[in-house]
Amino acid sequence: MVKKYKGLQVIGASLLAISLTACGSGSGTSTSTATPDAKAAATPAATTSTVEKKENITITFQNIYPDPTDPKNGMLKKIVNDYQTKNPNIKIELDSLNTDQQKLKLKTQAASKEVPDITIVNPAAQMKPFVDAKLFAPLNDMVEQNGLKATFQDGILDWYTFDKNIYALPDGNNIGLVYYNKDLFKQAGVEVPKTFEEMVAAVKTLKGKGIQPMAIGEKDSWTGSFLFMNVLLRTNGGPGFLQAVVDGKKTFADPAFTDAVSSFEDLIQAGAFQEGATSFDYNAGENLFKTGKAAMYYMGSWATGGIETSSVNGKVGVFKFPTVKGKGNPDEFMLAPGSAFAISANSKHLKETKDFLNFFMLNFPKEAFAVKGAVGIAQKVDGDFKAAGYSDMAMEVLGLFKQVKGGDLAFDNTMNPGTAQGHLTSIQNLFVQKKDPAEVGKEHQTAYDTNKK
Repeated sequence: MVKKYKGLQVIGASLLAISLTACGSGSGTSTSTATPDAKAAATPAATTSTVEKKENITITFQNIYPDPTDPKNGMLKKIVNDYQTKNPNIKIELDSLNTDQQKLKLKTQAASKEVPDITIVNPAAQMKPFVDAKLFAPLNDMVEQNGLKATFQDGILDWYTFDKNIYALPDGNNIGLVYYNKDLFKQAGVEVPKTFEEMVAAVKTLKGKGIQPMAIGEKDSWTGSFLFMNVLLRTNGGPGFLQAVVDGKKTFADPAFTDAVSSFEDLIQAGAFQEGATSFDYNAGENLFKTGKAAMYYMGSWATGGIETSSVNGKVGVFKFPTVKGKGNPDEFMLAPGSAFAISANSKHLKETKDFLNFFMLNFPKEAFAVKGAVGIAQKVDGDFKAAGYSDMAMEVLGLFKQVKGGDLAFDNTMNPGTAQGHLTSIQNLFVQKKDPAEVGKEHQTAYDTNKK
């Protein structure tokens, strides 16, 4: 069973490793080749008729990089093309979806035991049901090949490990923060808020100046949850609220939770988010900010690369999520060990799929760095970010990593899937209609009581 809470400090510490250690990411080689055995080829008796022909293989690669404006989209295609060039008998078939689409599709695929060769899964509680159902192949042997395991930050693989078996390899190790458009802040005459109450006031001022205060893609319901959980991290005075619920020390009627709901609703009711926020998916919501149509955007640091390569590059700063009602420590962040690549236990080409994923992950840091998408990845990066032309905003984000003093995981990475779905629906509904915080607490408690084992 993965260590859910003890690892928080490990995660915070491992974030510091980014850009400090060389990983040799460019040295990965494929163990499956497109050429005959060299020794056999050198034998005079060998002819084209005796050389074994490689079987044509297709590997399905489900991923969450569908946005062509995201640098990781281009990076994905480059690594895939490089592998296919080295292995002409292997075709990598991409199935690129946004996060919520992928989660739903995988759920259906898992029910029929038709998981793609490679798919995406989130850490801890979200991936446990798939592991329990024996749908994923252990990767312990593969991560030892070509030095791959050593490329990951210390402790990060713990979130994807059950009973000493590693079942997925993460793409990120991120923190939640607020991006803001400096030009729009200046236009409205507002300062970077030091408290949540000042943030709500800034929203009202921006709104009054005809500027969209914040952007969100709440059709993908995890986005609102991620923001809400940062509010709860503050009103609880620190991490561990959900663990306290699991331990029977707190319930969702606790003032920490209802205060978080109340404050979150203050932000919504102040007009923070675009009209029809629940009809905007993740990419559409983020694009409002990336095209200069919103002043603030709360998201994981993985968004840095996409923002840096957008039209607002050079105009964006970042700040820590502030205190709420005088509570919380801004140096405690929402921690986001990233989505991860898992291999189907029923893959018809298990060896080749492991070989490809090994190649992909070995090249991931180098290629991500090259396209300015290496801020917040789960692997060590060999390179000077500033010298490589990363923006001042990206350097600010890297600076925030060094200030992490712990934090919490997302709700749906902590609670079982049934409780998590109840939570996601309950929080999403707040974007449509204001509700009594106590009633929201009851919805959560009912979901938890119904689904706990």
